[in-house]
Amino acid sequence: MKNLNYLNYFFVGTPILLILTGTLFAKSLGAFIGFGILFLILTGVFQIITGISLLLDQPKDKLLQVYISLVVLFFLTFTFNLNILKSDILYFILIPVPPILAIYFSVLIYTKQQS
Repeated sequence: MKNLNYLNYFFVGTPILLILTGTLFAKSLGAFIGFGILFLILTGVFQIITGISLLLDQPKDKLLQVYISLVVLFFLTFTFNLNILKSDILYFILIPVPPILAIYFSVLIYTKQQS
């Protein structure tokens, strides 16, 4: 679990580092912002796959069940809005959800590593 926590730090920290580097040195390293944003996709994929595999190992863990349920709810709501509702307001409501899920998963992994 300790290695999983460090790997999560890498996947969460790398986009932040790339975006900050691109922001500070915008003239010469502006492409780093784009790389950081693209790396966020890998962060999400890593966290979802890890969450599913942890849930398969520990199916009675309520915190993991909540995480996976929220991820599924987010994707269902996003897809429903994309294809049926097409509401701009709902898009603005959904924007902070992925970072909140990433923070929740990071805290979850950290607490599991501590225990």
